[in-house]
Parts: sequence; structure tokens; C-alpha cells
Amino acid sequence: MTAPGAETETLLAVLAGQRRHVLGIIEGLDDEALRKPVLPSGWSCLGLVQHLALDVERFWFQAVLLGERDVIASLDATADAWQVSPGTPAAEVLDAYRAHTARADAIARAAAPDAPLAWWPRELFGEPHLHTLRDLLLHVITETACHAGHLDAARELLDGRRWLVLT
Repeated sequence: MTAPGAETETLLAVLAGQRRHVLGIIEGLDDEALRKPVLPSGWSCLGLVQHLALDVERFWFQAVLLGERDVIASLDATADAWQVSPGTPAAEVLDAYRAHTARADAIARAAAPDAPLAWWPRELFGEPHLHTLRDLLLHVITETACHAGHLDAARELLDGRRWLVLT
């Protein structure tokens, strides 16, 4: 096994950049804009952040990498993390995302890059296609970057703002 260290820190640094993008592109949106669906599928910026918190950060690190039984038991295939309850404050969703990312980082730093995954959801994804923490980190980087791009498009549709463009 490879010792945790430089490789994990490099992957976490790349992931941190994507997470900053997620939070940065929605910065300054009011509650109404955060909750407004802008695509036919009906998700909102806030719903996408909730999806990242629960279906990405919590799911991959706590359920898949660690095999935490309480997290696995709480997974509900019918639950739609993309939809935020109207009574849930936006700050609560954003704080949950930050908390899940911090927990995910701590989990990753405690394992070697080639540490095996503790659990695989065959009913969702078939045979395993990720096998180690390294694979999982690369998957989460890709998924977070993809969703950051979705947020770029949503933000531009909402008010014309674009990430890292001085206008």
C-alpha cells in the first residue's frame, strides 16, 4: 500500500478547487434565485448543492469508502436530494455541504490512496468500477467539476454572471 501523503493531498487540492467553484458561482444569489429551477428537469442551484452534499460527499466517502452502516441504512433510493424542502434554510444546505466536504477530507487523509472500498452499491451501479480511494477521489473530482459546470450555466441563465469573468 502507498502511504497517504502527497498524492492524496494533490487530489484533495484539485477537489477543493472544484468545491470552491461550486460555492463561488452561487455566491450572491438570493434565496429566491437559489431555489429557482432554470432547466426543464426542475433542479435548482440549492438542490444541486444538496445533491453534492448527500449523494456525492456523504455517499462516496462515508458509505462507499468507509462502509458506515448508519449512512448505508439511511440511503433511500426514492429520496431526491436534488429537491430542497421549502422550509429548509439555504444556509443549512450550504453548511451541510461544507460539513460533508470537511468530513470527506478527513476520511481521505486517514486512508492510503490504494485503500480498498468497504462497500459497493451493486443495485445502483452494477459491478464495481471504482476500487480504491484514488479511484473514488478521481470520480468525485469529475462529478464535482461536472456539476460546477451545471451551476455555471444555471447562474448565467439566472442573472448573466459567469465564473471568473470580470464584467
